[in-house]
Amino acid sequence: MYDGFIKVGAATPHVAVADPEYNSGRIMEQIGVMAEEGVKVMVFPELCLSAYTCGDLFLHESLLKGCLIQLKRIAEGTVDVDAIIFLGVPLESAGKLYNCAVALNKGKVLGVVPKLFLPGYSEFYESRQFTPGFKKVRTIELFGKEVYFGADMIFENDAAGGLKIACEICEDAWVAKAPSADHALYGADIIVNLSASDELIGKDDYRRQLIKTSSAKLICGYIYAGAGDGESTQDLVFGGHSLIAENGVLLSESKLFENGIITADIDIGRLLSDRRRMNTFTDDPAEGEGYEHIRFELKKEETRLTRSFPSAPFVPQSDEDRKRRCESIFDIQSVGLKKRYEHTGLKDAVIGLSGGLDSTLALLVTVRVFDSLKLSRSGIHAVTMPCFGTTDRTYNNACTLAERLGVTLKEVDIKNAVRQHFSDIGQDENVHDVTYENSQARERTQVLMDIANMVNGLVIGTGDMSELALGWATYNGDHMSMYDVNAGVPKTLVRHLVVYCADKAEGDGDRELCEVLRSIVDTPVSPELLPAENGIILQKTEELVGPYELHDFFLYYTLRFAFGPKKIYRMACHAFDGRYDGNTVKKWMKTFFKRFFSQQFKRSCLPDGPKVGTAALSPRGDLRMPSDASSTLWLKEIEEL
Repeated sequence: MYDGFIKVGAATPHVAVADPEYNSGRIMEQIGVMAEEGVKVMVFPELCLSAYTCGDLFLHESLLKGCLIQLKRIAEGTVDVDAIIFLGVPLESAGKLYNCAVALNKGKVLGVVPKLFLPGYSEFYESRQFTPGFKKVRTIELFGKEVYFGADMIFENDAAGGLKIACEICEDAWVAKAPSADHALYGADIIVNLSASDELIGKDDYRRQLIKTSSAKLICGYIYAGAGDGESTQDLVFGGHSLIAENGVLLSESKLFENGIITADIDIGRLLSDRRRMNTFTDDPAEGEGYEHIRFELKKEETRLTRSFPSAPFVPQSDEDRKRRCESIFDIQSVGLKKRYEHTGLKDAVIGLSGGLDSTLALLVTVRVFDSLKLSRSGIHAVTMPCFGTTDRTYNNACTLAERLGVTLKEVDIKNAVRQHFSDIGQDENVHDVTYENSQARERTQVLMDIANMVNGLVIGTGDMSELALGWATYNGDHMSMYDVNAGVPKTLVRHLVVYCADKAEGDGDRELCEVLRSIVDTPVSPELLPAENGIILQKTEELVGPYELHDFFLYYTLRFAFGPKKIYRMACHAFDGRYDGNTVKKWMKTFFKRFFSQQFKRSCLPDGPKVGTAALSPRGDLRMPSDASSTLWLKEIEEL
């Protein structure tokens, strides 16, 4: 359970109606399978020890005694099972019969949770046999020992960095004010639900959405185990629908009408991070004082991860989702820039067009805005500024792109201006140091700003979020603009946005625009500030600061979830297995954190730009970080990997 990961499971055993001995055997078999897989939280369906469909047989003493005998058998048979187990049992207390979930751990009964809401409508008749449960916890005697009995219980263990589990039963999740809401607000990060929900046309879709939404609203893991084959089909059919969700994301789901086991790795650390971040996730602490907090045992060991981590967390994996994301991002960027033009009343824009990905995206967004405002594209001034490192490929791509989009192309060769500046400050042109590079970047920015003054327009920024995270921009050079449309877009997503536009151009029959966009996508990322060799780009950004796909992975989990290097490293090794070895991941992670901390001063004075995704770097929005914060803790953690 290191790094906050814990393996959980939902099991649907084959049952025989009113045969606890048979049912306990099937339950024990599934416990054994899950134990072999390292499952630490095991959840079985509602009333699985008796079967849910016993009807008035629940009122028979023989069935109730038989269930108690088999419950004890399961408890004694799981002394060596390193897990907490929830299973459904009918239990009598003080002359009343309750539909209960019993929590077992290492042979002990930790507590008994009664069902609060008993359906007595449509096909359900639970209120005929059972008594509604209660929230306030009391004690009852079970197997000669006092155990807790009530709904307001949280089962706790520190092995997974703060594992806290609460329980509700079937209908409890469907009511207007589900018990899980209070459970989550008062500490539970995993909700288990023991259910016997019958199948009707479309009910599985509703159930799936209910569980996903519940886990999202409560920022929790949710394990839902449904009754299945073996239940009586006299009037109903049960599909064994089980689900495991985490904060709105479905991690695992069973096939309908197939009994079995599903498992998933829930990330407790991710849930706790989101709860810390959301200051609206709160309630009156005094209301939670009535909860019983019950400790249980688990060994501290590493979870064998089966969970996958997308290597490009900013980029949707399916083609359709990616297309929708690209269109949505263009909408956000365009609406942001459109508002700026409506506010200022200006009709001109100035963009430094390099023939690279970022400036291409910025130009495409600006064209879209001008079209929506019915402004002439001739008011978009695309400025190409060749200097010492400019190659024919990028220059020609920039010119072709401007021509195909119908914008005004202006060329300003800055070599002489930069050489004059070198002479003025005493810089040797043959010394290719940071002064050599940054002088070119600042000269380009000065040119853009002055042209904007001449035409009464805005300089549109092109720098993307990944560059801002690394500080890969010249301070008061390409770092500055009047509105940066790319500020919320990471580099790995910029590429897909340009590909998306290339595909659209191809669909529209504009072959030349499609070809130039694809050529830009295939061009190595480079600021082109160092001389090329035989027309070939030598200064390749990813060879200097590392692969952007790694940096975007680090950025996403650092910014979105505030994970530490140790956990991100483990996840990255899984995500990039076969592409980067551990030493390579560690090397570039060290670069990322060094630059992320040291370059905050550039982000503290960023120009305006729209937030696009759930993570952003704006000092006026998501990231309030001091420019002189120390990176020592993070770098030390990397060294200890």
